[in-house]
This record gives sequence, C-alpha cells and structure tokens, in this order.
Amino acid sequence: MSAIGYIQARAYTSSAQLPLRDVTVVVTAPEGTAIAMRTTDRSGLIPVIQIPVPDLSESREPGADERPYAQVNMFAYLGGFGPFESKNIQVFADTTTFQNIMLIPLSQLPRGTEVSLNVVTPPQNL
Repeated sequence: MSAIGYIQARAYTSSAQLPLRDVTVVVTAPEGTAIAMRTTDRSGLIPVIQIPVPDLSESREPGADERPYAQVNMFAYLGGFGPFESKNIQVFADTTTFQNIMLIPLSQLPRGTEVSLNVVTPPQNL
C-alpha cells in the first residue's frame, strides 16, 4: 500500500441527529488489528484518521487483482447507549470516507438486544 486515504466519523443520537460527545471510536483492519482510537468532540466528530491504501495507478484496469481501496472496520461505544459496528468500510486514495454513527439509548433498544446498529458494506464491483 503506497497511498493514503482518510476516514472520519460523526456520532449522533435520534432522528434529529443530535451530536454525541466522548464517544470512543475504534478503527481496525479487517483481521482485527487496531489502527486508531479517537474520541468525539462536542460536535460528535472524530479527527480525520489516515489509512494506508493501494495507489490508484495499481488498479486502473478491469480485472485487476488488487481492489482500489482498503477496508477497515469501525466500532463505537458510549455508556448508556448500544454499541455501533460497521464492517468493510472502503477507503480510497486521496479521499475522505465519512461514516455516520447512530447510537441508540439502551432504554430504547428491544429487551435482550446489545447492538444498536450493525452495518456491513458489500464490496464494490469496480
């Protein structure tokens, strides 16, 4: 991987998208290796995280062996809310990928439910 892509996230609650402060956000490689951990600010945003990604020139032909993006997973936690999980987020060179994190208060989750939102992004057919 010879290029850099970026990922940023915004944590909020309710359909009014009220920002959540002090949410712990963890970004990992697909196999689980930690890449970064950040905490949201009062606007619900984390600082941008740099992600090593394939160079665009390595995937300009159809049928290329390497995908033109890196994949990461994101997890978010805040006391009193169900955890958030998003897998296979695609990060491209010289581009900022933005992930919305909607956290649901534990009191609003169905009984016996532990995860507020679990998102899996399918691979793009590029």
